[in-house]
Amino acid sequence: MAAAADITLLENSLGVSTLFKQELRYGCREEIVMPSIEAVNLTKQYGDFCALSGLNLKIEGAKCVGFLGPNGSGKTTTLKMFTDLIRPTKGEALINGVNVHTEKKKALASVGTLIETPEIYASLTPREALSMIAEIRGISAEEITKQVETVVAEVHMEEWIDKRVGKFSKGMKQRICIASALLGNPSIILLDEPTTGLDPRGMSEVRDIIKSLKSKNRLIFMSSHILSEVSDVCDEVAMIDHGKLIVYDTLSNVTAKFAGGNNVVEVGLARPVDNQIVTQTITAFPSVVKAEKTDDKNLKIIFKGGLDVQERLLNDIVKLNIGVVSYKAASSELEDVYLKLITATL
Repeated sequence: MAAAADITLLENSLGVSTLFKQELRYGCREEIVMPSIEAVNLTKQYGDFCALSGLNLKIEGAKCVGFLGPNGSGKTTTLKMFTDLIRPTKGEALINGVNVHTEKKKALASVGTLIETPEIYASLTPREALSMIAEIRGISAEEITKQVETVVAEVHMEEWIDKRVGKFSKGMKQRICIASALLGNPSIILLDEPTTGLDPRGMSEVRDIIKSLKSKNRLIFMSSHILSEVSDVCDEVAMIDHGKLIVYDTLSNVTAKFAGGNNVVEVGLARPVDNQIVTQTITAFPSVVKAEKTDDKNLKIIFKGGLDVQERLLNDIVKLNIGVVSYKAASSELEDVYLKLITATL
């Protein structure tokens, strides 16, 4: 067994997460409380420098929210205050309504985290490292083996579970670190730029894992400065600059509000589509402003409206039987909005 100091270091490097059942029982009726995080006037001051300025943000429900902003905007500071790694100058960080700084153990019981760039001892295998973390977090001996194998499977690392971490690529290590955040089946997951420093393949693998986590009724709050990543993975976006919240809404509403009232979706197809279908049929759909091919198997559609229109548009396109394989908000539109809003704060 590692020394106490080493165990503490290992636990801090891999995040905090234990099993927390959010249940209210009224007789025979059981109500599941939706996961939530909330910043109430959250402020962090370092001398004359204000890293975070009166942040008010409440996120509820099972979804993935992208936390956007330039370097130094306050993203990591916010996440560290939500995990009590640093204390606010004033304000509160609440998880499921519980103050992180006054009731840390209770608040973080339902949370899995991956903050900054963690490391795992090179001489350990994923099974050994994750078992140690599970034991520290109070998971019973009977459950440890099952939980470790479950979270390793979630990040698609089963064949590497008994290999030494020192031989892993950075992307493989990152996947094991995400697995550590999943121990205890947390309802809330906080990720700090999870794909930073990875090669394109590693970034794609981590993004696919995050997408799969969305299906497990979890609230995922993920900081990033990669706009295409947020467009690909997230349902909503909170944008921050100079320590202040600029906007928080769904991706489609943000782009519609700040991009002249129009939204853009990119549609991927399994086979080439006839020009007439694009220029006449799709263009004639209600709320569509313009439809065009970006190449033989990809379309760009500009439309007016929010999520309800986007949903109807998808249904109409699928009914055309033209082989739709992907449908997402255009990352270029989010980039335009981002640059517009960030420039406005300079």
